[in-house]
Amino acid sequence: MDETSAPTICVIIAAKNAADTIAKAIASALAEPLVSEVVVVDDGSSDGTADVSRAADDHSGRLKILSFAQNRGPSAARNAAIAASKAPLIAILDADDFFFPGRFAPMLAQEGWDMLADNIAFMPDPDALSIPERFEARPRVISLVDFVEGNLSQRGKPRGEVGFLKPVMRRAFLEAHGIRYDEKLRLGEDYDLYLRALAKGARYKVIEHCGYGAVVRHDSLSSRHRTEDLRMLYEADEAILADASLPPDARDVITRHRNHIRERYEHRAFLDAKAHAGLGGALRRLMGRPQHIASVSTGIFLDKLDAARRKGSPAAPASPAAVRYLLTGVRQK
Repeated sequence: MDETSAPTICVIIAAKNAADTIAKAIASALAEPLVSEVVVVDDGSSDGTADVSRAADDHSGRLKILSFAQNRGPSAARNAAIAASKAPLIAILDADDFFFPGRFAPMLAQEGWDMLADNIAFMPDPDALSIPERFEARPRVISLVDFVEGNLSQRGKPRGEVGFLKPVMRRAFLEAHGIRYDEKLRLGEDYDLYLRALAKGARYKVIEHCGYGAVVRHDSLSSRHRTEDLRMLYEADEAILADASLPPDARDVITRHRNHIRERYEHRAFLDAKAHAGLGGALRRLMGRPQHIASVSTGIFLDKLDAARRKGSPAAPASPAAVRYLLTGVRQK
């Protein structure tokens, strides 16, 4: 599609047991004039998510609800929504998040992109903020290296900010390169799709204007991932590394991410083995992987250190009204 024309947006909401939050998410999407489609995929919910979604319809003909009889994961849900929609631009909205009014107009004023993200306001309470701070829409380009480095975490420090971005994507780019979500992944599925797009030459821009509200929940899917999910994620990195055309700097940073996720996997697998086969069984498993002894031992030591610190210094309760912006922007005058 010609970038000078006025594109419309499909908002995709994958939802499982989101009856308490999805009405706000849907309403915020339907309130956007540039949104021509909102596709909700009820991913095997047991709490009436589909009924609440139908009740949130504004009768403009833009809302479509798909339902899976069994849970298939966010990747399958999003792929189904992409297949069921037509708008040239695709935006992902988590079922417990929402858009601030007027999110997309400042974004679509930008040119020369295949993925475009904006600022995010993180809050523990969805009612903590109705109108975000107004930041200048200063654009910057995110390279593949920037993106992967933004997904490398360090114990005791927040993950790099780039990893949380929620870009709008051009359907034409995804179609041209055959890119869809990897349905084996239930952790890091966004990271994997964006990384594969960047490896194919996607132009990724970010502006500091804030249009996305993210509700911080300690029981999110990403905080409840399985050990097997970590294995799938590092194997996804390995699949990208199999591309011989990757430039050296890209190969280096993806390798670092793969190794980081592999270390987390081996640590979790050791603890799983200990729970099921006792310490002896876990040690036997680890002895068969001598290259991971150091990282697993370090992880266990740091776990115990963190537990001792928490016991000695109970965390103060967070302020219910606390709001944090992902990007430190320049406020509009």
